[in-house]
Amino acid sequence: MSQGNMKGEDISYTNVETKDHVLLDIVQEEEDLVQSIGEKMKNISNVHRINRIPQELKKGSEHKYSPKLVSIGPFHHGVGNLKAMEEHKWCYLNTLVSRKPTNTLTILENCVKTLRNLEDKARKCYGENTIDHMGSNEFVQMMLLDSGFLIELFLKFAIKGFRRRDDIFFSNYEMFFHLRCDLFLLENQIPFFILHQMFHLVPIPKECTYSLTQLALLFFRKLIPGEGLVTIERFGPEVHHLLDLIHQCYLPTSPQIHSNGTQKHLHNVLHLHGVGIKFKKAISESVMNIRFSKDRQLEIPLLKIHNYSEILFRNMVALEQCGTCRSGPKHVASYVYLMKSLVRSATDANYFTQREILDSSLYNDEELFQLFTRLHVEFDVKDFYYSGLCEKVNEYKKKTKWKLCIQKISHVYKKTSKGITG
Repeated sequence: MSQGNMKGEDISYTNVETKDHVLLDIVQEEEDLVQSIGEKMKNISNVHRINRIPQELKKGSEHKYSPKLVSIGPFHHGVGNLKAMEEHKWCYLNTLVSRKPTNTLTILENCVKTLRNLEDKARKCYGENTIDHMGSNEFVQMMLLDSGFLIELFLKFAIKGFRRRDDIFFSNYEMFFHLRCDLFLLENQIPFFILHQMFHLVPIPKECTYSLTQLALLFFRKLIPGEGLVTIERFGPEVHHLLDLIHQCYLPTSPQIHSNGTQKHLHNVLHLHGVGIKFKKAISESVMNIRFSKDRQLEIPLLKIHNYSEILFRNMVALEQCGTCRSGPKHVASYVYLMKSLVRSATDANYFTQREILDSSLYNDEELFQLFTRLHVEFDVKDFYYSGLCEKVNEYKKKTKWKLCIQKISHVYKKTSKGITG
């Protein structure tokens, strides 16, 4: 009996041990799975937010995509013609962190420590193997210098009292124009979360009541449709970089028209006008909220054309084609394509300017037409945001053509009948 009991006890103990072992294995597998999923989500959420633009997309217009004055981020870091501005960037950083002179070293220490912790995440925002040559210290220093420069620049723009009279960026219009252009180029970006972290580590003066996003929107307000009147609620849960911030200001807010995804072509303005389609300036919260109303009117919000427009549109299109927005509708590319279809001559451009759909004090009608001609876009029809709109317009055209054809036949028939009876 005692031996039997002992054997029973051994078997019971072994079963418990086995169950515990299996349970531990299951728990470990779940932990490994969670960690694996977490890593994949982390990598996908950060990867390739900022890319070099392929040469075939630039097509001989490199000057529209490369900085002329200041480098931001690693792609143009250390390029010969941009080195002259590095000293000014250091001056801006020094001004920013020295507003509390007794804590300057502590502030710098906190900034470096934070950026070091974010280094891996920041590196993953750039294209594969493009910045492997940069050591950790160089990369962290670059992020510190560039983010500090941008924050101080935004502060000086928002609060004039912070500017020096001899400031090289604010005392020369052409210099400021090139600077602002440089800061929205796709290849000249740093992750927005770097700017956000730095903004909360450096001493922001009490005179500034703006958030970082508000400061950036204020700096780029001339580039933003609708007089720069954009509410913070407009933006998604995450802004990737400054160009992405501007890009979000252009996105349509009205629902996309249902489409079979088969059409992306429209005739030009004068042709559509000739078949009875009217054009009207629309009042809308987005420049891309274009609609075809029941009374056969294409309602198009005002687009202001300024000296930043061509470079900005080129880089927003590049962002959609090789940056953050690779999947889904290509909103800006679709808009550019639609406007190119409508404006195919100086006469088309004049028709739009007369109806305040296009507005520019810098360009005449021929120059406006040429600007749209230079904007080259390519994408699959399934990514065309205005496919449904085109279907509605073209369907109306077909009906109108058929009616005109019937009217013509009827007119000829009546004329012939009169001749016979007469």
